[in-house]
Amino acid sequence: MIKLPGLTGRIVVAGASMGGLRAAEQLRAAGWLGSITVVGEEPHLPYNRPPLSKEVLAGRAPFESLAFALRDSVADVEWRLGTRVTGADLDDRWVELERVDAEGTEGAGERLAFDGLVVATGMRPRRLRCPGPTVGRHTVRTLADAEGLRTELLRPGVRVVVVGAGFIGCEVAATAVALGAAEVTVVDPEPLPMLRPLGEVTARELLRRHRERGVRFALGTGVTAFTGDERVTGVLLGDGTELPADVVVESVGSVANTEWLAGNVLDLSDGVLTDEQLRVGGLPHVVAVGDVARFPNPRYDNVPRRVEHWCIPGDTAKHAARTLVSHLVGETAGPAPFAPLPTFWSDQHDFRLQSFGAPVLGTGDVRVLDGDTSGDVVMGYHRDGRLVGVVALGGRAAAGAAVRYRAELLRQPALTAS
Repeated sequence: MIKLPGLTGRIVVAGASMGGLRAAEQLRAAGWLGSITVVGEEPHLPYNRPPLSKEVLAGRAPFESLAFALRDSVADVEWRLGTRVTGADLDDRWVELERVDAEGTEGAGERLAFDGLVVATGMRPRRLRCPGPTVGRHTVRTLADAEGLRTELLRPGVRVVVVGAGFIGCEVAATAVALGAAEVTVVDPEPLPMLRPLGEVTARELLRRHRERGVRFALGTGVTAFTGDERVTGVLLGDGTELPADVVVESVGSVANTEWLAGNVLDLSDGVLTDEQLRVGGLPHVVAVGDVARFPNPRYDNVPRRVEHWCIPGDTAKHAARTLVSHLVGETAGPAPFAPLPTFWSDQHDFRLQSFGAPVLGTGDVRVLDGDTSGDVVMGYHRDGRLVGVVALGGRAAAGAAVRYRAELLRQPALTAS
């Protein structure tokens, strides 16, 4: 039988979160008619993660509201859920799997052959390596995480310590206050919350708003140990302070799920390094999507970076699918280099952070573009005098004003300086 490119063969998508779903959809949209197998460790079909630290934690959103609707185009996709990818040979084109259930793992060593591979295994929460008990310490990444933490936060008089003043940490702190926690304290070695992505001016205003709504902060110090016997009762800080704690939430960054790719000649130092077409390791039959991908963005420069924003799974999936299908069907020309405009938002208390572009590249030159820092405000982030990002802080008026600057960011020509 003659094998017709694009009509037979299998693409394996390693990872069944949002990036995996969007990859499957975009592979079909790009014309792939062969089989698609999506492998994911969780037992659930893909669902929306941002509400976990807000609506789900607050009890305002059941799981059914998080699940993504499956389009007709992916009705024939094979979903291998409750299955972990444990290894791969990218040259011989196979991945190794093991099934995961409540009792542990089984079926290790199964090999699944592929013609094309999409790396979409995402991230997992980084954990603190400090002495002390582990019971009472939580992360927020999965539905099970959020459900378990919510049960703890509803205990009367609960005292909560959130370690990490980034997006998730600030969102969880705001939700815990809204649920009526007796004390909520955020710990971070930086002097201000979200300082690195937002810069000093915006971060200082964020700190004021959180404190005004009841969140306490212990900044400029880290955690050295957890106190308690079987369960956490306190958090010992580097400055000698001990914070009483019934519940601890660790929000100290992420670790890329790339161990299964070890043994291949790849740069896995921070996620999976790709080229401007999202190809992995120079291999035309392997692409990466979502926050595991570290890619250059010619809109700003040629420095590869990971981007952990909600829009990235969809944006990368669309481009990576075109790249992969173009190769598998024998087309010589692929898409233009990937140059997204990142977008993020974060709901905290009664206000929203809304961003377009890459404000992290312009924190040394931040200017008020619209409004006032104490109310609805839009901040502009500049690098070498060029607007590279905007951040709105406040209500709908601020978010609406930020949208107007999005058009300006999109009009700017891409830069390709190294």
